[in-house]
Amino acid sequence: MYPRFDEVMVLAPTEDGFTANLNEHWTIGPKIHGGVMLALCAKAAREAYAHTGFEPVAVSADFLSAPDPGAVRLITTVQKRGRRIGLVDVALVQGERTCVRTVVTLGDPEHHVEPLLSASPATALMSVEPPAHIEPIGPGHPAAAINNLARGCDIRPELTETVTESGAPVFKIWVRPRQGPVDVLFALMCGDISVPVCYAVNRRGWAPTVQMTAYLRGMPDDGWLRVACTTTQIGQDWFDEDHTVVDSAGRIIVQTRQLALVPSQ
Repeated sequence: MYPRFDEVMVLAPTEDGFTANLNEHWTIGPKIHGGVMLALCAKAAREAYAHTGFEPVAVSADFLSAPDPGAVRLITTVQKRGRRIGLVDVALVQGERTCVRTVVTLGDPEHHVEPLLSASPATALMSVEPPAHIEPIGPGHPAAAINNLARGCDIRPELTETVTESGAPVFKIWVRPRQGPVDVLFALMCGDISVPVCYAVNRRGWAPTVQMTAYLRGMPDDGWLRVACTTTQIGQDWFDEDHTVVDSAGRIIVQTRQLALVPSQ
């Protein structure tokens, strides 16, 4: 049996929010994956807001420390209840440490109307399904030793990046759950699915995310998600990284931008 993403998203209510269990299947190396924590905070905000039809449309997160696998608390505070927009603060806490602080904006994502304009690098560069030569992360794959998400996700990265006319690298990844359907929280997690873009300049190692902002643009169709990851600038100390997540129908579901630290070597 494969670990299911919806199982790690299970919340138990408490007086000030929720508890959850982030297990070892959803880690990069020994630490919990940032996109999984972002998705869990978004779900806690949605449950705390408890208004039918309201979904997370933006999540802004500051990563303060990296939690270990195990129990966490999600402390929620509803800051605004509006006719079209809600706002919820969520703190993900383990023991006495606040690990992630998020602000979640809730509203009605535009999943039922056609956009006036849409320009996605994923639809232009990637086929709906992964080409046959692109292997999933698993035994023998270069990423298998560190990427434990591959236990519950079928992750198929193209190992050579595309380079745009500006010189920016583009990493391409196809993702879907091994069990269960694609949902908006899974798509949000995939907004952090790529290896760090600084791999393109041979800076490899731990590249901790300091801040991440995600936009949820719609509700995904089931099937493969296509993820294009790129950057604007890789500095000596800091780099930015953008993900665009597109569903099987070609619609943009999630966009993320993060600021992270460049590995020392």
